[in-house]
Amino acid sequence: MLCRAACSAGRRLAPAAASAAGCRHKHSLPDLPYDYGALEPHINAQIMQLHHSKHHAAYVNNLNATEEKYREALAKGSFGVKVHRKNTNFVIALQPALKFNGGGHINHTIFWTNLSPNGGGEPKGELLEAIKRDFGSFEKFKEKLTAVSAGVQGSGWGWLGFNKEQGRLQIAACANQDPLQGTTGLIPLLGIDVWEHAYYLQYKNVRPDYLKAIWNVINWENVTERYTACKK
Repeated sequence: MLCRAACSAGRRLAPAAASAAGCRHKHSLPDLPYDYGALEPHINAQIMQLHHSKHHAAYVNNLNATEEKYREALAKGSFGVKVHRKNTNFVIALQPALKFNGGGHINHTIFWTNLSPNGGGEPKGELLEAIKRDFGSFEKFKEKLTAVSAGVQGSGWGWLGFNKEQGRLQIAACANQDPLQGTTGLIPLLGIDVWEHAYYLQYKNVRPDYLKAIWNVINWENVTERYTACKK
Protein backbone atom coordinates (compact mmCIF):
# COMPACT_ATOMS: atom_id res chain seq x y z
CA MET A 1 0.00 0.00 0.00
CA LEU A 2 1.03 3.56 -0.38
CA CYS A 3 1.29 4.62 3.25
CA ARG A 4 2.44 8.24 3.67
CA ALA A 5 3.01 8.79 -0.04
CA ALA A 6 3.38 12.54 0.37
CA CYS A 7 6.18 12.18 2.93
CA SER A 8 7.99 9.33 1.17
CA ALA A 9 7.37 10.44 -2.39
CA GLY A 10 10.67 9.21 -3.70
CA ARG A 11 10.34 5.68 -2.40
CA ARG A 12 9.61 2.60 -4.50
CA LEU A 13 6.00 1.47 -4.37
CA ALA A 14 5.85 -1.47 -2.00
CA PRO A 15 3.88 -4.57 -3.04
CA ALA A 16 0.34 -3.74 -2.08
CA ALA A 17 -0.43 -7.07 -0.47
CA ALA A 18 2.50 -6.75 1.92
CA SER A 19 1.50 -3.52 3.59
CA ALA A 20 -2.17 -2.85 2.94
CA ALA A 21 -3.40 -4.63 6.02
CA GLY A 22 -1.56 -2.38 8.46
CA CYS A 23 -2.02 0.99 6.77
CA ARG A 24 -4.80 3.22 8.07
CA HIS A 25 -3.28 6.51 7.00
CA LYS A 26 -5.51 8.78 4.96
CA HIS A 27 -3.63 10.61 2.23
CA SER A 28 -4.20 14.35 1.98
CA LEU A 29 -3.60 17.03 -0.62
CA PRO A 30 -0.39 18.92 0.27
CA ASP A 31 -0.48 22.69 0.36
CA LEU A 32 1.50 24.48 -2.32
CA PRO A 33 4.55 26.38 -1.03
CA TYR A 34 3.45 29.41 -3.12
CA ASP A 35 0.28 31.07 -4.42
CA TYR A 36 -1.46 29.79 -7.54
CA GLY A 37 -0.38 32.89 -9.46
CA ALA A 38 3.21 32.88 -8.24
CA LEU A 39 4.60 31.10 -11.30
CA GLU A 40 3.15 33.56 -13.81
CA PRO A 41 3.78 34.38 -16.60
CA HIS A 42 5.32 30.94 -17.17
CA ILE A 43 2.43 28.91 -15.72
CA ASN A 44 -0.74 30.86 -15.09
CA ALA A 45 -2.90 30.83 -11.97
CA GLN A 46 -5.86 29.11 -13.60
CA ILE A 47 -3.73 26.13 -14.61
CA MET A 48 -2.14 25.88 -11.19
CA GLN A 49 -5.47 26.06 -9.36
CA LEU A 50 -7.11 23.40 -11.53
CA HIS A 51 -4.01 21.22 -11.57
CA HIS A 52 -3.61 21.26 -7.80
CA SER A 53 -7.15 21.57 -6.41
CA LYS A 54 -8.88 19.35 -8.98
CA HIS A 55 -6.46 16.94 -10.66
CA HIS A 56 -4.10 16.22 -7.77
CA ALA A 57 -7.03 16.21 -5.35
CA ALA A 58 -8.74 13.59 -7.51
CA TYR A 59 -5.70 11.29 -7.29
CA VAL A 60 -5.69 11.66 -3.50
CA ASN A 61 -9.42 10.99 -3.15
CA ASN A 62 -9.35 8.02 -5.52
CA LEU A 63 -6.28 6.60 -3.79
CA ASN A 64 -7.99 6.75 -0.40
CA ALA A 65 -11.13 5.11 -1.82
CA THR A 66 -9.13 2.36 -3.53
CA GLU A 67 -7.09 1.64 -0.42
CA GLU A 68 -10.31 1.33 1.59
CA LYS A 69 -11.64 -1.22 -0.90
CA TYR A 70 -8.33 -3.03 -0.72
CA ARG A 71 -8.43 -3.23 3.07
CA GLU A 72 -11.99 -4.52 2.96
CA ALA A 73 -10.98 -7.22 0.49
CA LEU A 74 -7.97 -8.25 2.57
CA ALA A 75 -10.09 -8.40 5.71
CA LYS A 76 -12.04 -11.26 4.14
CA GLY A 77 -8.95 -13.42 3.86
CA SER A 78 -5.16 -13.43 4.01
CA PHE A 79 -2.51 -14.27 1.47
CA GLY A 80 -0.75 -17.55 2.08
CA VAL A 81 -3.99 -19.03 3.41
CA LYS A 82 -7.00 -20.20 1.47
CA VAL A 83 -8.52 -17.13 -0.11
CA HIS A 84 -11.73 -17.22 -2.03
CA ARG A 85 -10.96 -16.96 -5.75
CA LYS A 86 -13.46 -14.17 -6.33
CA ASN A 87 -11.96 -12.08 -3.52
CA THR A 88 -8.43 -12.68 -4.80
CA ASN A 89 -9.44 -11.56 -8.28
CA PHE A 90 -10.98 -8.39 -6.81
CA VAL A 91 -7.75 -7.58 -4.95
CA ILE A 92 -5.75 -8.06 -8.15
CA ALA A 93 -8.23 -5.91 -10.08
CA LEU A 94 -7.51 -3.00 -7.73
CA GLN A 95 -3.80 -2.96 -8.55
CA PRO A 96 -4.03 -0.65 -11.61
CA ALA A 97 -6.04 1.93 -9.63
CA LEU A 98 -3.52 1.81 -6.78
CA LYS A 99 -0.65 2.33 -9.21
CA PHE A 100 -2.36 5.11 -11.17
CA ASN A 101 -3.70 7.15 -8.27
CA GLY A 102 -0.79 6.41 -5.96
CA GLY A 103 1.63 7.38 -8.72
CA GLY A 104 -0.35 10.53 -9.42
CA HIS A 105 -0.13 11.54 -5.77
CA ILE A 106 3.60 10.78 -5.52
CA ASN A 107 4.48 12.49 -8.81
CA HIS A 108 2.57 15.68 -8.10
CA THR A 109 3.86 15.92 -4.54
CA ILE A 110 7.37 16.01 -6.01
CA PHE A 111 6.37 18.31 -8.89
CA TRP A 112 5.06 21.16 -6.73
CA THR A 113 8.31 21.34 -4.78
CA ASN A 114 10.36 21.18 -7.99
CA LEU A 115 8.85 24.55 -8.97
CA SER A 116 9.41 27.99 -7.47
CA PRO A 117 8.67 31.62 -8.36
CA ASN A 118 12.35 32.20 -7.55
CA GLY A 119 13.50 29.34 -9.77
CA GLY A 120 15.18 29.15 -13.13
CA GLY A 121 18.79 29.55 -14.11
CA GLU A 122 21.22 26.74 -13.38
CA PRO A 123 21.96 24.60 -10.32
CA LYS A 124 25.16 25.17 -8.41
CA GLY A 125 27.84 23.15 -6.73
CA GLU A 126 27.80 19.36 -6.62
CA LEU A 127 24.62 18.94 -8.67
CA LEU A 128 25.92 21.11 -11.50
CA GLU A 129 29.19 19.18 -11.54
CA ALA A 130 27.27 15.88 -11.67
CA ILE A 131 25.17 17.16 -14.57
CA LYS A 132 28.31 18.18 -16.47
CA ARG A 133 29.90 14.81 -15.74
CA ASP A 134 26.92 12.73 -16.86
CA PHE A 135 25.58 14.86 -19.73
CA GLY A 136 28.53 16.95 -20.91
CA SER A 137 27.07 20.34 -19.97
CA PHE A 138 24.00 21.90 -18.43
CA GLU A 139 22.72 22.91 -21.87
CA LYS A 140 23.05 19.35 -23.19
CA PHE A 141 21.21 18.05 -20.14
CA LYS A 142 18.46 20.62 -20.60
CA GLU A 143 18.10 19.75 -24.29
CA LYS A 144 17.93 16.02 -23.55
CA LEU A 145 15.34 16.26 -20.77
CA THR A 146 13.27 18.62 -22.91
CA ALA A 147 13.43 16.23 -25.87
CA VAL A 148 12.51 13.20 -23.75
CA SER A 149 9.59 15.08 -22.19
CA ALA A 150 8.38 16.35 -25.56
CA GLY A 151 8.55 12.82 -26.94
CA VAL A 152 6.22 11.26 -24.38
CA GLN A 153 3.32 9.81 -26.34
CA GLY A 154 0.00 10.81 -24.88
CA SER A 155 0.35 11.57 -21.17
CA GLY A 156 3.27 11.08 -18.82
CA TRP A 157 6.36 12.57 -17.24
CA GLY A 158 9.95 13.43 -18.05
CA TRP A 159 12.38 12.80 -15.19
CA LEU A 160 15.87 13.45 -13.95
CA GLY A 161 16.70 10.61 -11.59
CA PHE A 162 19.63 9.23 -9.66
CA ASN A 163 20.90 5.70 -10.25
CA LYS A 164 22.14 4.79 -6.80
CA GLU A 165 23.87 1.59 -7.93
CA GLN A 166 25.88 3.37 -10.62
CA GLY A 167 26.21 6.66 -8.76
CA ARG A 168 25.11 8.71 -11.74
CA LEU A 169 22.27 10.86 -13.03
CA GLN A 170 19.90 9.53 -15.67
CA ILE A 171 16.98 10.87 -17.71
CA ALA A 172 13.86 8.79 -18.19
CA ALA A 173 10.24 9.07 -19.26
CA CYS A 174 7.29 7.38 -17.58
CA ALA A 175 3.85 6.87 -19.09
CA ASN A 176 0.66 8.08 -17.44
CA GLN A 177 1.23 8.33 -13.67
CA ASP A 178 3.77 5.52 -13.36
CA PRO A 179 6.13 6.49 -10.51
CA LEU A 180 9.77 6.77 -11.52
CA GLN A 181 11.35 4.73 -8.75
CA GLY A 182 8.76 1.98 -8.83
CA THR A 183 9.09 1.76 -12.63
CA THR A 184 12.81 2.23 -13.27
CA GLY A 185 14.54 2.06 -9.89
CA LEU A 186 15.80 5.64 -10.32
CA ILE A 187 15.37 8.02 -7.39
CA PRO A 188 13.32 11.03 -8.59
CA LEU A 189 15.02 14.42 -8.45
CA LEU A 190 13.15 16.53 -11.01
CA GLY A 191 9.85 15.73 -12.72
CA ILE A 192 8.19 17.52 -15.61
CA ASP A 193 4.48 16.85 -15.98
CA VAL A 194 3.50 16.62 -19.65
CA TRP A 195 -0.12 15.71 -19.20
CA GLU A 196 -2.14 18.28 -21.14
CA HIS A 197 -3.88 19.46 -17.96
CA ALA A 198 -0.48 20.86 -16.91
CA TYR A 199 -0.34 23.34 -19.78
CA TYR A 200 -3.27 23.24 -22.23
CA LEU A 201 -5.20 26.27 -20.94
CA GLN A 202 -2.15 28.45 -21.59
CA TYR A 203 -0.13 26.71 -24.30
CA LYS A 204 -2.93 24.77 -26.06
CA ASN A 205 -1.43 21.67 -27.70
CA VAL A 206 2.03 23.21 -28.16
CA ARG A 207 3.93 21.18 -25.60
CA PRO A 208 7.37 22.51 -26.67
CA ASP A 209 6.36 26.06 -25.67
CA TYR A 210 5.38 24.84 -22.21
CA LEU A 211 8.63 22.92 -21.89
CA LYS A 212 10.61 26.01 -22.84
CA ALA A 213 8.77 28.08 -20.23
CA ILE A 214 8.97 25.64 -17.32
CA TRP A 215 12.75 25.97 -17.07
CA ASN A 216 12.17 29.50 -15.78
CA VAL A 217 10.55 28.17 -12.61
CA ILE A 218 12.61 25.06 -11.82
CA ASN A 219 13.53 25.05 -8.14
CA TRP A 220 17.16 24.00 -8.26
CA GLU A 221 17.51 24.29 -4.50
CA ASN A 222 14.89 21.57 -4.09
CA VAL A 223 16.46 19.38 -6.78
CA THR A 224 19.85 19.80 -5.11
CA GLU A 225 18.41 18.84 -1.72
CA ARG A 226 16.97 15.68 -3.25
CA TYR A 227 20.28 14.86 -4.91
CA THR A 228 22.22 15.35 -1.66
CA ALA A 229 19.75 13.24 0.33
CA CYS A 230 19.75 10.28 -2.06
CA LYS A 231 23.54 10.05 -2.01
CA LYS A 232 23.66 9.40 1.74
